[in-house]
Amino acid sequence: MDRVKQLGNVAEIMLDYVENNRTFAGDKTMSVPTESYTSKDQWRAEMELVFKRVPLMLAFTAELPNPGDYKAMEAVGLPILINRDKAGKVRAFLNVCSHRGAPVAPEGHGNCARFTCKYHSWTFGQDGRLIAVAEASTFGDVNKAERGLTELPCEERAGMIFVCLTPNAPIDLDGYFRGYLEDFEALDFGNWTFLGARTIEGANWKIAFDGYLEGYHFASLHADTIHPRTPSNRMHFEGFGPNMRIGFPQRHISEALRGLPRSDWGAQENNGYDFVRIFFPNVSIFVAPEITQVAQLFPGPTPDRNRTVLNYLRREPVRDEEDRAAVETMINFFRDVTYQEDYVIGLEIQKGLESGAHDEIVFGRNERGNQFFHEWLNWYLEDDPSAPEPTM
Repeated sequence: MDRVKQLGNVAEIMLDYVENNRTFAGDKTMSVPTESYTSKDQWRAEMELVFKRVPLMLAFTAELPNPGDYKAMEAVGLPILINRDKAGKVRAFLNVCSHRGAPVAPEGHGNCARFTCKYHSWTFGQDGRLIAVAEASTFGDVNKAERGLTELPCEERAGMIFVCLTPNAPIDLDGYFRGYLEDFEALDFGNWTFLGARTIEGANWKIAFDGYLEGYHFASLHADTIHPRTPSNRMHFEGFGPNMRIGFPQRHISEALRGLPRSDWGAQENNGYDFVRIFFPNVSIFVAPEITQVAQLFPGPTPDRNRTVLNYLRREPVRDEEDRAAVETMINFFRDVTYQEDYVIGLEIQKGLESGAHDEIVFGRNERGNQFFHEWLNWYLEDDPSAPEPTM
């Protein structure tokens, strides 16, 4: 179906939710064991069966727009190097020198024609090949063809760069996203401007991620920030494989849509309704009128912690110093709201679950997004591709 027509259908559904006090509802409630958020065994299984197998969105085209640009980062405890070569191709590697294991690029962004390890100055090309060994005459024989950087499966699509953290693993974005990336192509995401990032830390990654998947908590937890714009407990869910698009109607959706032709309703994002776009297992994208926040949630070094990178983009480049100051103020506001209103209570939830007070938690019929996420998580943890996939 045409994208605008599909979004128009969703807008009509959300209009009904607001006007008739309803929301998307599943067939039943769902219980999840509390140890899912505390168990070291499950945490290890999540690393191996989920985070190291599925394509993770690790960077934006806007972060590496030019030949020679690179981004060095940590993901799931692994040092990752992503770069764009002189022909424009994006590649990903483990940021680990084949000599003694030191990084070949410092964490952050930069631009260079080659990567040189700061420990002993071994040098690697943009394609990962070992180019030079420092003082080679005294080192001894080295087969350069066998000593390149370890490459990771990588693909650039719709303004984003996806990486699989297991070398030589298959990467099938079409099979994984099932048409969802067309949404970002329509947004022209590849031509947006990267504004910067902030890092926050919180409880178990699923405790934090659960908060991105529902609006049932808006009235109580976001009474002064989100709730004035978006009514609590009014949500619509669509599934694209394990990924989701969550619709949130605004309070004035009736006024925003009723005066427009029905054919235009699908082009009114941020005017009557908003979407939060979810990439399983760990990305939440909120395209706001002023700025877009993309949260990447990475499991921490222990089950009770996560590290979240909040990335910020918008369509227009920064105009001047005054605009840059306004952007920084807005970024800090989004960061502070996310941490103070969501992550702080997440840390309290972590303590509560570790107390042993209850053996399980429950997601209501109205929290279908959370149910869907945990159903897909369980599907991956079962490690049985022949098992039926969850459906929305």
